[in-house]
Formats: sequence, C-alpha cells, structure tokens
Amino acid sequence: MNIAIIGSGYVGLVTGACLSEFGHQVTCMDKDAGKISMLQEGRIPIYEPGLEALVAKNVKGGRLHFTTELSIAMADAQAVFIAVGTPSQRRGNGYADLSYIYDAAREIAGFIKKYTVVIDKSTVPVGTGRQVERIIKETSPDADFDVVSNPEFLREGAAINDFMRPDRVVLGTESERAVDVLKEIYNPLYLNSTPFVVTGIETAELIKYAANAFLAMKISFINEMASLCESVGADVISLAKAVGLDGRIGSKFLHPGPGYGGSCFPKDTLALLRIAQEHGSSLRLVEATVEVNSAQKGKMIKKIRKALGGSEVGKTIGVLGVTFKPETDDVRDAPALTILPALHEKGAKLQVHDPQGMEEAARIFPEYTYVGDAYAACAGADAVILLTEWNQYRALDLERIRDTMKTPLFIDLRNVYDPGKMRESGFVYVGVGRGLS
Repeated sequence: MNIAIIGSGYVGLVTGACLSEFGHQVTCMDKDAGKISMLQEGRIPIYEPGLEALVAKNVKGGRLHFTTELSIAMADAQAVFIAVGTPSQRRGNGYADLSYIYDAAREIAGFIKKYTVVIDKSTVPVGTGRQVERIIKETSPDADFDVVSNPEFLREGAAINDFMRPDRVVLGTESERAVDVLKEIYNPLYLNSTPFVVTGIETAELIKYAANAFLAMKISFINEMASLCESVGADVISLAKAVGLDGRIGSKFLHPGPGYGGSCFPKDTLALLRIAQEHGSSLRLVEATVEVNSAQKGKMIKKIRKALGGSEVGKTIGVLGVTFKPETDDVRDAPALTILPALHEKGAKLQVHDPQGMEEAARIFPEYTYVGDAYAACAGADAVILLTEWNQYRALDLERIRDTMKTPLFIDLRNVYDPGKMRESGFVYVGVGRGLS
C-alpha cells in the first residue's frame, strides 16, 4: 500500500519506518528542509534506539522515502497519516495548539484524487477529527475520504518495540471501509492477534489522554507515598514492590523520583483538564496529579539544599542525567529544567553529564559546565545528584567517585543504589522515600 506521513518528527518518523518494515511504500513529508536533508543523507535528527538502522534498511530496500513536497508524498497515496506536533499553546493555558493539524488538513484536501483514509496519529483533543473532516470537505467538496483517529502509544526509548508489538491498536471511525484499510495497513499486527479497539472518533481521541493521565497519576501517587514514608520512617521501595504485586495494580510507573516530564504527560494532562473544563466536567484526580508533580520538583530542590547543609552557595555539584528518562535525548519538561536552574541561581556550580541530552541542555543552559563522562562530573564535587537512571549510571565505580569528590554526598533522586551499600562505601546517601534504609 502507498502511504504518506505528514510530519517527520518523533511520531511520524517512527511510524513511517515501522510501516515500511511491514512492506508498505511510505513517503515521509516535512516542511523542515533541514530535517529532510538529514534523513535523505541517512542521518537521524532524534535519538531513538534502533531507529537509525531501521530507517537505513528500508531506505535501501526502496520502501521508505523523504520529501518536502506534499504533492510527491500524496501521489498515489491510499492513506495519509497526520503526525504533526500539537504543543501546548504559548499562552500557557494548557490548550493544545492545533494549527499544524488544521493546516495539514487544508493542504491534504487539494491532493485527494481517489478514496483516501486520513488518519490522525497526533495526540489531539476531542472533536479534532470532526474538524479535520469539515476542513477537508470545505476545501475540496468532491473529495472521497474518511477520517480515522489512530492515537499512538509510543514510549521514547522503546518506540519501535511499542509499534511492532503494541498492547492494542485503537481505530476511531464509523466507516467500515476505513477500518478495512487500516487493518490492511496493520495486517502483521492483525494476524498476530493484537487487540483492535474500533470505536467512535471522540472515544478514540479521549483514550490517549485518559491512558497518559492514569499513568501520570500512578507516578504522582507513589511520589506522595514516598513523602509519607520519609515522614514515618518507612521504605517506599518495599512499599511499591508489595503494592505492585497486586495484579489489579501492577508494578509499572510505581517508581518514586523527581516527577514526570517529557513531551506527553505534562502536555496531555493539562490538555485533558482543558477538555473537561470546556465540557463542564471535573477531573479532580487529574488536577491533583498535576499539582503533586509540580510540587515534587520543589521538594527535590529542598531535599538537595538540606543535604548540602542548608545552602548551595559556592558548592560544586555533579549532575548525572538531564533527559526526562533514559534512552532518549529529550529534555522537554524534564525535572532537570526546574531543579538545576534553582540550584545555579543560588550559587551552585554545576558539572553536567548525560549520554544523549547534553547538546540540547547546553543550548538551554550554556552557563553550566558539560563534561564527557560521569566521573568527570563527580570530580571535585561537594555532592552528586543522579537525575536520570541511565544504565551506565547503575554500575559506577563508587570507590573511584568517592575518592575524587570533595565531599562524598550522593543524592539519588531515582533510588538506583542501595542505601546500606552506599553508606558502607563511605557515602552520605540521600534517596527518595527511603526512611528505614
């Protein structure tokens, strides 16, 4: 099948690469000429494990193509995925900016020459699919098409596996004809008995927001429990393990830390609240989730300051990790973006390392010192803060770190290390919710 992907960012590029791996002819289009030039040269503008090899394989196989011209992407396309960005509006009101979606719909309309399925892959508020349908009809009244909401559930750092082995595929449409096309597109998944949830457009649009809000709520819940554990002398790790062993709850996302970040949870929880407000509904649990997450970052700053003796003035702090999670170069809404400036503004010198995120962090915070490895970040430091749980930080040479630090203070905001072993190694150890450790 011939497929066009509008938008070659994270979602669009992963979707295009994986669909070409399924055997389809896929053309990814983007207006960013620099990005398309990189892709045509075999360079990937984002970091995602396995993506570079997958793109190269399918480009070589003649199944995956890149262009800045919509006419080329849409030529002979039987399906077109809209995978453009939906960032929060600049006014900071939490509403999703849908201008890129609507612009794409208007431009697509003029190139629909035969029956085409237009698929919203971007995360969009309820009602967006109907607006896309209206815009296309108004722009091209004779166009033969259907609109489908097909939300993505891709985790950064595991996106290819999530696409190839999804928990479910959600199709929002009332058109059986469109469902048949989508099942052909996703035929390898359909043959492997992947659950397909076929529902109305509005329900499909809401599913992505509901799923992300629930996961964010689990993170905020365990962070509140961590705070309680510190107050009563309990251990949140043991608590989370026991709670997560309940099959009705599960262990995923029950990991205390400095709060959630990234491109999805902060944006989607706020957008869901705005959707609810527009329709006169109350989502108190989601409101509390957002509030707890915001407060959690402040708690981490207070925790660090207390461990430093009440002040960071003149202190050198080694920072391990700036991305919001491991296996990505994404620093959007990462806890580091709140925590590090607060320390720097109060007089701390920051020595920063991250396996993939330093280039973007340096663009945002050029005043910090960026170093080539974890040990250089720790050298001469009054404290080390572990902010992102990259695998290479899980087995550090603790003796080497201790001997190069000015003061062996290790502040583990991801609870990677065992408190008892750290203290045996000569560190003053501070974790999150480790009251009796």
